[in-house]
Amino acid sequence: MASGSDRVRFNVGGKIFETTATILANAGRQSMLGSLLDEFWKPRQPPGGGEYFIDRNPACFAVLLDLLRTGELHVPPDVPERLLYREALFYGLLDHVRAARWGPFDGNLLRPAASVPGRAPGDGTAIRAGPDGGCCVAHGSMVHVYDWMLEEHRPISLDYQQVNDVGYLDAQSIVVTARERLGRGEGGMGVFCSSTGELRHRFRVAHDNQVKSFTAGALSFSSSDYKIFASCKGRCNEHGIGVWDQNTGLQVDFFYEPPGCLLGDADKLQWLDGSNCLMVATLFPRTDYCFIGLLDFRKKSVAWSWSDARITTSLDDKRVVHAIAMENGRSICVVNQHEDLGFMDLRSHAGGVRWSSRSKLMNRRAPDEESCYPKLAAHGGQLFSSMNDSISVFCGPEWVLTSTLQRSYGGSICDFSIGGNRLFALHCDENVFDVWETPPSPIF
Repeated sequence: MASGSDRVRFNVGGKIFETTATILANAGRQSMLGSLLDEFWKPRQPPGGGEYFIDRNPACFAVLLDLLRTGELHVPPDVPERLLYREALFYGLLDHVRAARWGPFDGNLLRPAASVPGRAPGDGTAIRAGPDGGCCVAHGSMVHVYDWMLEEHRPISLDYQQVNDVGYLDAQSIVVTARERLGRGEGGMGVFCSSTGELRHRFRVAHDNQVKSFTAGALSFSSSDYKIFASCKGRCNEHGIGVWDQNTGLQVDFFYEPPGCLLGDADKLQWLDGSNCLMVATLFPRTDYCFIGLLDFRKKSVAWSWSDARITTSLDDKRVVHAIAMENGRSICVVNQHEDLGFMDLRSHAGGVRWSSRSKLMNRRAPDEESCYPKLAAHGGQLFSSMNDSISVFCGPEWVLTSTLQRSYGGSICDFSIGGNRLFALHCDENVFDVWETPPSPIF
């Protein structure tokens, strides 16, 4: 039973609520309600004594107070969710609401939460998950941005420049790479505000102390030393990987393309914290042959590489169409146009691809359905592979198929992304994207 000194009274919009300091402590020190407690987590004396008056919506306050008491979110039918989210933001409880809406990410427990129609059918090229549960979708020269409530913000427009890649620097900043337009000296890369679509900074590339126009392609970010990496193609064979400082936006390095290493046309970049190397993958069908390498920027060398330039002989052979470095840092997973998974050991310079045909068992494409090349992702010790209109989940040391995610609307999946405890899948036919979430754990 709470003592009288532990009780706290609120007058919210004319309605009286009473709770305890113990319950308010669940809100956290950084929240508005947590700030009403002193350094010993005891209630501070309200101004004028008696109760705290808050001129806000009492129905939403009741829902949020119940969330702090029970850890569960129950929203009455007469309380609009958007109004509740606005009030949660005011009290500093938005993270609590998000945590109650969906649980920690687990590919085997994902359930469909929403389907959002796009604005440019057949033109979706990439989808990227944001760190706060939102996402952005690239369509031609536009990037459509959605917050975690899936409300669309003002889009990012590149004035008819083709978007090549897009990624979140943080929840408020989106980096976009674009193709250079001949005769206009544009293209390159910029960072935009996710809520307003306004350009905040344009990244420059300099060669021999001269700023050059360039086409920027695949993106990657390093959270350990705050770097941005992008594949770059200049007009005078200035091909390679550019590096910029996330805080200043200034170019800090450039890895020029050595002979036999396709860097400027890279489809995929991935920074590996464990080895301090950047994985670069240039894949079919962008080029006639595939190249995957690990770049050591400290030594300006290619620490490891693989290519099928001398392996494939016909279009029927297995061609790598996507690749990711696994989270253990010891192998790279690849997938070919036949939807076979393969693995390459980074500890061996002479080894090839160890192919597996497990994923063929999940091929369900209809005869008249447009096909998309499969994509890969790894998250939380799980491996994900898109195949036609579904995504397969593999787990364990032998990467056994454990789950399949599939919706019946939108056609084949052209891209998918994981972040903010959500999985987003972009379909090609109807330009619709699906949102998958893990339900919250039951509270006993």
